[in-house]
Amino acid sequence: MAQDRPEAASISRSILRREDGRFVTGNGRYTDDINVPGQAYAVFIRSDHAHGELLSINAEEVSRQPGVLRVFTGNDLLRAGVGFIHRIPLKGFDLGRTLDTPRPGLAQGRVRYVGEPVAMVVAETAAQAGDAAAMIDTKIAPLPAVVDVERAIRKGAPCIWPEAPDNIAIRWQSGDPAAVDAAFAGAGHVTRLKLINSRIFANPIEPRAGIAQYDAAADRFTWITPSQGVRYMVRVLCDQVFKLPDDQMHVLTYDVGGAFGSKEQPYPEDVALLHAARVLGRPVKWQGTRAENLLSDNHARDAVIDCALALDADGRFLALRASILASMGAYFGCNGPNGSIRNTPWGMPLVYRTPLVHAEVTAAMTNNAPIGPYRGAGREQASYIVERLVEEAARQMKIDRVDLRRRNLIPAAAIPYKTPSGRLYDSGEFEAVMDKALRLSDWNGFKARAKASAKRGLIRGQGIANFLECVGGSWHESSHIRFTQDGRVLLVVATQSHGQGHETSFPQVVADRLGVPYDSIELRQGDSADLPAEGFATIGSRSMIMAGSALANTCSIIIEKGRKAAARQLEADEGDIEFSRGTFRVAGTDQAIGLFELAQQVALSSDGLPFTSLDSEGDYIAPDMHFPNGCHVCEIEMDPETGTIVVERYTAVDDVGTIINPPIVHGQVHGGVCQGLGQVFMEHCQYSDDGQFLTGSFMDYAMPRADSIPSIATEFHPVPSPKNPLGVKGSGECGVTGSLPAFMNAVADALARAGASPEIDMPVTPEKVWRALRAAA
Repeated sequence: MAQDRPEAASISRSILRREDGRFVTGNGRYTDDINVPGQAYAVFIRSDHAHGELLSINAEEVSRQPGVLRVFTGNDLLRAGVGFIHRIPLKGFDLGRTLDTPRPGLAQGRVRYVGEPVAMVVAETAAQAGDAAAMIDTKIAPLPAVVDVERAIRKGAPCIWPEAPDNIAIRWQSGDPAAVDAAFAGAGHVTRLKLINSRIFANPIEPRAGIAQYDAAADRFTWITPSQGVRYMVRVLCDQVFKLPDDQMHVLTYDVGGAFGSKEQPYPEDVALLHAARVLGRPVKWQGTRAENLLSDNHARDAVIDCALALDADGRFLALRASILASMGAYFGCNGPNGSIRNTPWGMPLVYRTPLVHAEVTAAMTNNAPIGPYRGAGREQASYIVERLVEEAARQMKIDRVDLRRRNLIPAAAIPYKTPSGRLYDSGEFEAVMDKALRLSDWNGFKARAKASAKRGLIRGQGIANFLECVGGSWHESSHIRFTQDGRVLLVVATQSHGQGHETSFPQVVADRLGVPYDSIELRQGDSADLPAEGFATIGSRSMIMAGSALANTCSIIIEKGRKAAARQLEADEGDIEFSRGTFRVAGTDQAIGLFELAQQVALSSDGLPFTSLDSEGDYIAPDMHFPNGCHVCEIEMDPETGTIVVERYTAVDDVGTIINPPIVHGQVHGGVCQGLGQVFMEHCQYSDDGQFLTGSFMDYAMPRADSIPSIATEFHPVPSPKNPLGVKGSGECGVTGSLPAFMNAVADALARAGASPEIDMPVTPEKVWRALRAAA
């Protein structure tokens, strides 16, 4: 793809990412690259039992080892009054009576999953801390454990929290169950499926880390950590854990080596490290290992879904039902249940006219690592449920699967469209998107390719999936734009890039709006002491929607202020001042002043103006969620002798609204498709029946490699959203949300062509495929 010159930067131009220069040359600044004077080092001791009573820890003995400063236990935190991490309430959802699962910095009284931190050694060097940690002896009286969510809610299952003897933490439903029952009773056809959304892990390149510091004179913490937004960290740590005003928790985030949802919240280790820095009066640093992160980071997905689709005799959708049993792990993550309770129901019924939808969610506790958001965060689950049902309905009713979809797509003329889930789709051309994907993938050429595969003894399968997401996250975001005396423009936002290219795309927005040189614009992020008034984090495909729109609105404020200032400088009426390409001009004359010069003049003298500088803060409040959508098509080849599957072709056509930087958005889609491929074909967090973690390294937890990934054809069909000034919709999760059902539908198609049952669970391993084919034979 041809790249534009930086000086030509504007919206929709293909500008190379400016941050990549330091990344590829090894000049990124990650948390582990940072050291502060006087720092000590921490190592955590973790439970090797999935469930048990914590009886004793030989902390005093180990504290006498060379270089050891102190061994911290949960009792130390309890005596100091350190609080717990809790689930963040979901605004607008009445969840009724729910279980509270206070998550401590270090285990207190009981352990509930393998990998839970039970003690922390702090020493002068990392080696001394590691040696001492190896000497820690934790005595734990084992208790029965349950790691399977279906077993967890059966009568007689081990109880994880006394307040929930049946292990059920939340019961919630939406829709009209009676009306849905009636629609199913009168349906011409009903398709039913049981689906597994398997437990997986985010696996960012950079494991979690942190440096905790405490200033006793100011009673103020400083916490350096890779995060998805420093304000999110401040709010949880101050409101829930340390009960401090926000200005007494200074959080800093520099470069972040990936996150995908796993770094949006504070973890128990963060709490323990901050407490240790306060007690010891010196900085404490920790760098997690890959094995630790696999054990103790929030996992994702892990749901069992019973779902059904009711259709009339002509294949028109009548009603959709989904009953979701979602594992929460041993403790609630801050946003643990939100994917299944908000994002999945809001995403149904995707792009289809379906009069009735009923969703029921049961959140249950298990003796596993807690569940948290991961790319998709329930949106992929909605897509997976609906598209697997549509595919199977077409097969069972012997209706062409594209034709069945076409009969039920919401037409462009019906937009804006109110869904039975209560969302108002503001824009979209769903049939046009599908048609573009069919053409780009050469859908009709599949038969010839299938014959060629058969000649080589292989089974070819073809899958298609339409999808739609409800994205945007929290509703309010603001931004600062500041002018410096040396001719630079500083953008300050509360979102946090962890691979999305914000340092490139946000300046593109401002360069386009203000007409200033792209190279003069600099992004500031990751400092809780320097944030706009409102803002949250980079989650839920919201950054360009929310922070980008706030920047666009801030530019408008600057232009209006500039007109007032230029009228004074140019001795003209404000109504006669025009603004274009970074210059204010008196209409019809050659009298003009550039934005930078005007900013400097106002900073020197603002007499007669209602402001003292052109520096401005603006915000954006989203009226509702946004709805990126698309159609993905893939083809696979299945080897019946070995069960091996190769993804041969993949096509993605997405409507993400206005595209700010095309290469970045192409990369977002490609990355998401790769993560969807990983979940469908190989990734799986597995535990033994007694709760031991079986996939604790990349020797056991399979990850996609370069040779797993096909060539991916991506195109876009942008229909700008009228909800925000940029017309963007969000692109971060489209690749995952579209690829899960597209891959699984291709697998089901291949199995059905071979005469085998098309019902198979993720991950689709060669063994599962081989057994399915042998059973059919």
